[in-house]
Amino acid sequence: MKKVAVIGGGLAGSEAAYKIAEEGFQVDLYEMRPEKSTPAHRTGNFAELVCSNSLGGKEITTGAGLLKEEMKMLNSLVVKVAEEFSVPAGGALAVDREKFSQKITQTLEKHPNINVIRKEITEIPEDYDFIIIATGPLTSEKFSKKLQKLTGAEHLYFYDAIAPTVDAETVDYSKGFWGDRYSKGEGDYFNCVLTEEEYEIFYQELLKGEQVPLKEFERAVFFEGCLPIEEIARRGKQTLLFGPMKPVGLTDPKTGKQPFAVVQLRKENREGTLLSMVGFQTKLKYPEQKRIFRLIPALRNATFVRLGSIHRNTFIQSHRVLKPTLQLKKNPEILFAGQITGVEGYTASAATGILAGINVSRMLKGKEPVIPPETTMLGGLVRYITEPKEELQPMNPNFALLPDLDRKVKDRRKRKLLKAERALRDMERFAQEILFIFY
Repeated sequence: MKKVAVIGGGLAGSEAAYKIAEEGFQVDLYEMRPEKSTPAHRTGNFAELVCSNSLGGKEITTGAGLLKEEMKMLNSLVVKVAEEFSVPAGGALAVDREKFSQKITQTLEKHPNINVIRKEITEIPEDYDFIIIATGPLTSEKFSKKLQKLTGAEHLYFYDAIAPTVDAETVDYSKGFWGDRYSKGEGDYFNCVLTEEEYEIFYQELLKGEQVPLKEFERAVFFEGCLPIEEIARRGKQTLLFGPMKPVGLTDPKTGKQPFAVVQLRKENREGTLLSMVGFQTKLKYPEQKRIFRLIPALRNATFVRLGSIHRNTFIQSHRVLKPTLQLKKNPEILFAGQITGVEGYTASAATGILAGINVSRMLKGKEPVIPPETTMLGGLVRYITEPKEELQPMNPNFALLPDLDRKVKDRRKRKLLKAERALRDMERFAQEILFIFY
């Protein structure tokens, strides 16, 4: 009997294991948690979301939204469960993170073709026909060294920061208003309002805030899409007002005017008892987070149920070592998936897990592995991480990854819509060609 190992029970590993198991093959799914945890995880559940509880936009004119639609065509477990346990978040697909990961865990543990093994992997396992490595950006130090030897290349790294979560009952709702930017959605965000004077005080204290020190041998390389709030502030006093604290598109119903600055809170669970500070990833020390963030009027008496933190993220130089099929060039029986490949974000991680699972299933059937069309968001991501370049930096799903249209379209939104429609047509055709038909 053919044997497959999937190492890592995050979003990518969960998708890969599920895809292979659904095709009728036996899978050993390895996950080191809860035997050994990471600086960011809290549970032993599969597909635990450690940063935001949002899987990005729902509209197909957003990179994450288009990718999720493509994933549906490939029978994504992650998107299916995310929609089942979604919470209000305007134009984004956000989930109740506990119920989401619990359902994924139950689905995989109960699957007759999946054997869950809870232990840390420190060596590349033998006696498997195929191995999918999806250990994620928080790969353990011991296994990282083995991967470094396996790939023959040094690991790159950057630091990813987590935003704080507050107890909704402790927010002063008189100091802000519910509403979505440009009136999209149904008022899913609470906007904490700051006057110019309040913003000035907050800004100055943020600059002075004491941060978690880095080890001497480490240097901070932050991914632009997930910069700590204090790093953004260092770029200038106005930077926050064009970033996570921007008031554009919001009108305070009490004044009928646009506030000077806002901090948005988004529901973390269906009940709305937990609210996360949107865009407030941080590496401030815990006492400093409480002191500085309570300078925001609506959070003056807030209870922080989860404070921000910083952790090291690891990814391989996929553009040097992987094929577009996600196979290791020097050992095609080993595939990589998830953030360890250099894709960034929940949807991108999960989507590469689906592709790895599809290709292992095909090879187990004696068929050739496949590459999604470059006109699709998944195809664009895979091409980005595997095509030749001087240096690989993490990449989110975005429309810049897609080829131009065959005609010029000036309107930016119309251009995105046409690219999205082309992507969905091509992904549907791709799904049918590989015999994964779900419509």
